[in-house]
Amino acid sequence: MTNEAQSAGEIVNRRLVGWPRNQVWKAFADPVALAAWWGPTGFTNTFQEFDFRPGGRWTFTMHGPDGTDYPMEQQFADIVAPDRLVVRHLQLGHAFTLTITLADEAAQTRLVWRMRFDDPAEADRVRTFVQVANEQNLDRLAALLSQTGSET
Repeated sequence: MTNEAQSAGEIVNRRLVGWPRNQVWKAFADPVALAAWWGPTGFTNTFQEFDFRPGGRWTFTMHGPDGTDYPMEQQFADIVAPDRLVVRHLQLGHAFTLTITLADEAAQTRLVWRMRFDDPAEADRVRTFVQVANEQNLDRLAALLSQTGSET
């Protein structure tokens, strides 16, 4: 697990996960699986729309552990199975492009989670929180993969 800031407007998390790339990809492409692990520790999700195609909308509500609801609006910008997923987060003042890449590394998968913020100052403002939240998100992905094995 390595975290790095590539530029003033980016937040990057990297992780080597112990599952084949196709299995990891399915955890992103299947809305039921994705809703089960997406978000930091303690968060749950209710998906309203999940149109998994380039240009498709992804709207959902993240429910915080304190009961606060966070409405999310995103758009799938690019999907290249099982290599790359690009999601445009459409929140005024907090807009960014998330690019997730998956690459084979032995019998595992190298996952790179790159957030490029429209406003570099916003990336700087949220960097410490977001890097930790992203790691929690990836922990939850790993937990799901461990539970589901080849079913994911």
